[in-house]
Amino acid sequence: MAEIIEITDINAPELDIFARLTESQLRSRREPEKGIFIAESPKVIRVALDAGLEPVALLMEGRHLEGDGREIIARCPRIPVYTGSRELLSGLTGYTLTRGVLCAMRRPAPVPASEILENARRVAVLEGVVDATNIGAIFRSAAALGLNGVLLSPTCCDPLIRRAARVSMGTVFQIPWAYLEDWPGGGTALLRERGFKTAAMALTDDSVPIDDPRPAGEPRLAIVLGAEGDGLAPSTVAACDYTVRIPMYHGVDSLNVSAAAAVAFWALTPRA
Repeated sequence: MAEIIEITDINAPELDIFARLTESQLRSRREPEKGIFIAESPKVIRVALDAGLEPVALLMEGRHLEGDGREIIARCPRIPVYTGSRELLSGLTGYTLTRGVLCAMRRPAPVPASEILENARRVAVLEGVVDATNIGAIFRSAAALGLNGVLLSPTCCDPLIRRAARVSMGTVFQIPWAYLEDWPGGGTALLRERGFKTAAMALTDDSVPIDDPRPAGEPRLAIVLGAEGDGLAPSTVAACDYTVRIPMYHGVDSLNVSAAAAVAFWALTPRA
């Protein structure tokens, strides 16, 4: 049976993982295998557990012990479950919990990009996407629209930070992902070695419309999307095999990167 612990002191050191450690401290860059991340909401936690991730501790409102958290507690019988009122937990974490449940979990072992590419047909490559909401939304679209993996430049937001994982609805635990240590140089070289063509999503004078059959017809394609605001670096666009644009109307200059990702994934991924 799980140990239910009523919180009496929000300054207790065992609660640091939920309240006082930064995302960087939780991630433990020097020793990733010892890192922790926080999954928020029962649905996201269930998806993480289904993916085989290891829970460390639960934090939930008292009313969820016999409600939304009951199934999760039953699946995690050997970890502490810290509980208190909604107001107390908001004071502890600094925000109102979505659906009243958090779970601290061990970070999974990093997956090499080469392994993700081994049997993939469609992958997304993200360059400098730093907003957690955008990262989460892109992962959700990647999962829903049939991509096989997501690769990230070193400056991208960590997909396992609390908000990114929540917005993704847990798909960050379902879609394999990896950081490319050297982007664009080594990353584009790796993609070429594995038989991938690259499609940069950018509004340039020489770009092809998204319904052009050539990129969509490629057996293996990496869809490359850039940072919020600035988009892809010119050097990245130049290194790609295709430059693809989503036509704009009414004077709109571009879509948000997560919206553009969803359109691109749908248009450039074979349905068969």
